Amino acid sequence: MLDLSPFPADFLWGAATSAYQIEGSPLADGAGPSIWHEFAHTPGRTRDGDTGDIACDHYHRYREDVALMGALNLNAYRFSISWSRVLPEGCGRVNTLGLDFYQRLVDMLLEQGIQPMVTLYHWDLPALLDHRGGWLNPDSAGWFADYARILFRALDDRVKLWVTLNEPWVVVDGGYLQGVLAPGQRNVFAAPYASHHLLRAHAAAVQAYRAEGHHQIGLVVNLEPKYPATETLADFAATMRADAYWNRQYLDPVFLGAYPPELAEIFGAAWPSFPAADLDKIRQPLDFLGINYYSRQVVQHDPGDWPLKASRVRQPRQTHTGLDWEVYPQGLTDILEWVTRRYGPLPLYITENGAAFYDPPHVEGTAADPLRQHYLRDHLRAALEARRKGVDLRGYFAWSLLDNFEWAYGYSQRFGLVHVNYATQQRTIKTSGQFYADVIRSHGATLESGTED
Repeated sequence: MLDLSPFPADFLWGAATSAYQIEGSPLADGAGPSIWHEFAHTPGRTRDGDTGDIACDHYHRYREDVALMGALNLNAYRFSISWSRVLPEGCGRVNTLGLDFYQRLVDMLLEQGIQPMVTLYHWDLPALLDHRGGWLNPDSAGWFADYARILFRALDDRVKLWVTLNEPWVVVDGGYLQGVLAPGQRNVFAAPYASHHLLRAHAAAVQAYRAEGHHQIGLVVNLEPKYPATETLADFAATMRADAYWNRQYLDPVFLGAYPPELAEIFGAAWPSFPAADLDKIRQPLDFLGINYYSRQVVQHDPGDWPLKASRVRQPRQTHTGLDWEVYPQGLTDILEWVTRRYGPLPLYITENGAAFYDPPHVEGTAADPLRQHYLRDHLRAALEARRKGVDLRGYFAWSLLDNFEWAYGYSQRFGLVHVNYATQQRTIKTSGQFYADVIRSHGATLESGTED
């Protein structure tokens, strides 16, 4: 029988961040540079030349930020580990001062009754490993597994939820195909190998956890439902290519043991023939899947679009975020149901969901952001609808806890539940954060009563 009540008492209500976007001090206490440190310090790579050198100064202000989580009523927090803070060269020598930072953070979270969800890789490969080929080097799977073991041994006695990779699609599309994200390559022949080695690394870390760990481990992917612009065969085929490239490329190998056949069409001569033994290893059983959802895409056939021959049709009557992403809450319900139908009734978490909107100037102590508040309300209602349709949804993590370094966009886009004054590092909970705290306090009841506005 389906649970038709609001979210259950053990539902995880969280917020998410990543190391390079909030920590600052990327080289402090013996840490090594990451690919994002090098990329951001390369002229012309980020808006206004912004870097993560200071960001939200979370490395020094984590106590204040954990207190903010308590004020928001969070019972969970998803964050990532900076690989090069723990292993400055990417392999070998452990930097105990870097590891100690995460030990202290986890301890403080638990003292506040906040469950940590730890992401091992959120895009910041140690630069010295990139100099050895990065994700194009077949040895990268072993590097990642060795790094993962160090974290498992240090933190698994306190961390019950582990994530191997965050959004491998973005890592490859932005970093190896389009060249707009670190490490900034643009090579259609490199992209499939980077994807494959990321999946091999994921599987190697899962295998390491089965030998070392005692709780749960999963993968986080960004998914975006695709809808054809028209009923023509050309638009339908374009939609299937887009779906294969974005949604199925990283899930079919993990759950079904094969890549989508459309990838050979998309990449043409650049698509390799991968060993069957690799695909057997990639198909490791997972304890959960994390889904990052921001928008949908309406797709049309477009011969000029490389390499998909499929492009987005902007929906002019819809609300769009500061990054021109369409606000479409129904897509969250649709993608959660699709994952459950295609891959089975596995436990799911919404590991990122949020929006960048212009935040108007605020009076000290207040920060009104009604568009983000409405975005959260409507997407939380969509998540509740998915639960009522039988999706095994265990938690929701808003993106993001804090305004932060938004990768190549620098500090021009704000996603936070908490406003950050980058000049003073003053934190102010926005009205969206206050709304989210009320939803958590009521276990979602305010979503149905309409009292949240």
